Amino acid sequence: MPIDPVRLNHAVLFVTDLDRALRFYTEVFGMTVVTREPRADAAFLRLPRGGNHHDLGLFGLGPDAPPRRRGSVGLYHLAWQVDTIEELSAARQDLVAAGACTGESSHGATKSLYGVDPDGNEFEIMWMLPRADWGRYEHEAPVEALDLQAELGRWSGVRTAGALAQENPRTPAEEA
Repeated sequence: MPIDPVRLNHAVLFVTDLDRALRFYTEVFGMTVVTREPRADAAFLRLPRGGNHHDLGLFGLGPDAPPRRRGSVGLYHLAWQVDTIEELSAARQDLVAAGACTGESSHGATKSLYGVDPDGNEFEIMWMLPRADWGRYEHEAPVEALDLQAELGRWSGVRTAGALAQENPRTPAEEA
């Protein structure tokens, strides 16, 4: 019988400078530090609307750690889903301001931005069309140019990850 997971719960990355990585993920993604583990030079972070104990773990390796080569065997990127196309547009501005934006594309059922953290770990910020609108993209994942202005015009106000956000609302302490 196959293993039957329901979703990916969290990701863990190796970084050269833990404090630098923490600044990036707290400033660009708005994550909060759940805890630090100094013996392992590690920290665990939670997304503002996440329901997990932690969504991302970071383990510092030190400045002498060799950089990961792009295209080498291993993790390619992590994908973080936003609730609305407006949030994707705002994310583009934040990534550009942080000097972290590396590209964008439409995959039919998803609209995506790409970026890198200070250690070169790649990530995707994506918005998914409502399931009923996937159409032919049910079984396709093209890589096409993203026309974010046109997507904003078509999908403005449509929430697709809202059920997750409603299940895990921010607490007053997290709002502060």
